[in-house]
Formats: sequence, structure tokens, C-alpha cells
Amino acid sequence: MPLALLALAVGAFGIGTTEFVMMGLLPDVAADLHVSLPTAGHLVSAYALGVVVGAPLLAALTARTSRRTVLISLMVLFVAGNALSAVAPGYDSLLAARFLSGLPHGAFFGVGAVVATTMVAPERKARSVSLMFLGLTVANIAGVPVATLMGQHLGWRATFLGVSAIGLAAIAALAALIPHDHAPAPVTGLRGELAALRSLPVWLALGTTVAGFGALFSAYSYITPMLTDAAGYADGSVTLLLALFGVGATIGNLLGGRLADVSLRGTLFGGLTALAAVLALFPLLMSAPWSAALAVVLLGVAAFVTGSPLQLMVMEKASAAPSLASSANQAAFNLANAGGAWIGGPALAAGFGVTSPAVAGAALAVLGLAVAAAAYAVDRGRTPGRGRLVAAHVPHEELAPAE
Repeated sequence: MPLALLALAVGAFGIGTTEFVMMGLLPDVAADLHVSLPTAGHLVSAYALGVVVGAPLLAALTARTSRRTVLISLMVLFVAGNALSAVAPGYDSLLAARFLSGLPHGAFFGVGAVVATTMVAPERKARSVSLMFLGLTVANIAGVPVATLMGQHLGWRATFLGVSAIGLAAIAALAALIPHDHAPAPVTGLRGELAALRSLPVWLALGTTVAGFGALFSAYSYITPMLTDAAGYADGSVTLLLALFGVGATIGNLLGGRLADVSLRGTLFGGLTALAAVLALFPLLMSAPWSAALAVVLLGVAAFVTGSPLQLMVMEKASAAPSLASSANQAAFNLANAGGAWIGGPALAAGFGVTSPAVAGAALAVLGLAVAAAAYAVDRGRTPGRGRLVAAHVPHEELAPAE
């Protein structure tokens, strides 16, 4: 695997850290800015909204630009957003800075996934994407806990300064390690890029992402009360248990990348089936501390096994605009985040038990399987005799080594 993937992973590490650290800093931010905790929670939503808006928009607007330049520019925007968060004088300005910080998120992962796949042989595409995503999963193990502790001891503004420093390191790594793109700029233009997203297979692939990762977030959004109320853990143990989720996600991400290079569709079906099974067993697994810890790890493994296959499937179905499609898939991940939390909430509020959001998540995973099966049927109908879907190579966007 080329060393340039390390630069993408460093950027992903910074993005993953700033995305999730706000959850741990909300009480400190609310107290410092004199707003209620629910009002401070809008800072999380502002970031997610930035991802959803920025992912397809920035990818489409930069379609004619060298992908190396795009990645560096997106990380500059990321640094600016986090630096402005650190010096925001009030709640409204912090809300705007969080939205700005979210804008480059999806486009970075989307364009980065395309760059990663063009630097390796076709049979290693999924592994290259998983290595970029490694930065995101490792952020949940190390970046978020360290950044949270920094914010609690040095103030929440110090956290965003630290994240900005990670962004600067990523810019240096991208400039040094990502090869220059000597391919001619696409001639399709913005309208042509958007036209590539009109096909049914693309939307079925995006729908699989929303349902599959909505299943994850239906349970993960309420994992703290499950661990404390059902499994009996103390509040202080939750941070360590969430780090275990990061460990599971890292294992699943690397495993999914390796398996998807063998069978993209088989890995996707297997991962969604495993996710449905793990979530369905949550009421039983949360009955004891040891099995609850195991459940957290298994949830991370099962969910993130599907990450690389979903990313590659969307890129393959929109081969005329892989960067835009890949970025749109990142917007779908964030829609899954919001939608999963929304679906799990009513189950909890209805009094079905603290683990009921996980059962709702299991139903979403089954829905994801159904959408994936529909996508497979459409694929077979359009390509008779094709039994296995593999990631398509993108020959017209080769990256040449830096001169």
C-alpha cells in the first residue's frame, strides 16, 4: 500500500476527532456560553448539516480541479472552521463555525476514497479505502478521549486548537505524499456530474448506506443509558467502553476492506446480517457487564465491516462522477446518524425498555438488507449472467507520481 494513504488517514483522524468530541464537551460549552444543554446540542446538528450540504456541493464544484489540490483545500477549510470554533465569542458564532467545520468532511472522504483507489491495483481497492477510514475509527479510540480530556482540563477552546493542529499536520502530509494529478480535467461540468446521480442503482446504494448505518446509530445514540441502566456500569466507565467500540470499528473496517476485495456484495450482505443479529441480541447481551462490553465491540465490528463495500459500490454505480457519488455517500452516512437517533428515540420514549432502540436498529438493518437485495436484483437484470459485483477501476483518472 502506498505511503500516501497515511496522509489521507491523518486527515480522517482529525475529521473524526472534531465530529465526535463535541458530544463530550457539550456540558462545558453550555456552561461557558450560558446556554441550555439542549441548545448546545444544536452544535452537533450544525456540524452534521454542514456535512450533508458540503459533501455533494463541494465535490461537484471542484470536479474540474486536481484532486490533490481539492484535498489540500478541503483541509485548509477544516482548519479554518476549527480555529474559528476555538475563538468564537458566543453561541451563534460557534454554531456558524461548526457548520463551516462540517462542510469539508464528506467531500474529503469522498474525493479521498477515489484518490486511494487510483493509487493501488484493482484487487486492493477496498483495502485502500479501509486504510483511509482507519483514521476515522482510530479517532474513536484515541483522538476523541484525549481531546475530551484536554477540553475538560484546559477548556473546550483548547480542544479545537488541538484539532486545528492535526489539520495542519494533515495538510503537510497531503502536500508531501499525495501524487500530482496529471490527468486532464473532466469535461462533463456540474450538470454532467449531477446527471450521474440520477440512476436507480446509485440511489439504491445510497439507500443501503442510510438504512445500514441508521441501524448502527439507532443503538449507538442511546448506548450510554444501555450501559448504565441495563448493564450496571458506572458513568465513569462509559468513556472506556466507547473506546472499545472504536476498537471494534477498527477491526471491522480493516476486515471489511480485505473481504470486500474478494467479494464486495458478499461482504455487504454478511455485514448487514451480522449487524441485524448483534442488535437483535442487545437486550440479552446488556444483561451483564461482561456481555455488554462484548456487545459494544461486536457492534463496532459488524457496522464497519460494511463501510468500504458501501463506499465502493456507490463509486462503481456512478463511475462517470465517482468523487461526487462518493461524497454523496458521506452525506448519506450523516443522514443515517440523524435518522437512526430519531427512530431509536420513540421506541425508548414509548416505554419498551432501555435496549429497545437496538431492536429498532435491527429492523433497520433488515431493511438495509432488503434494499441491498433490490440493488443486486437490478444489477443482475441490467447485466445478465453477472454473479459477483467487483469495484470498477477508474482508468481515466490515473495519478502519476510527483515529479
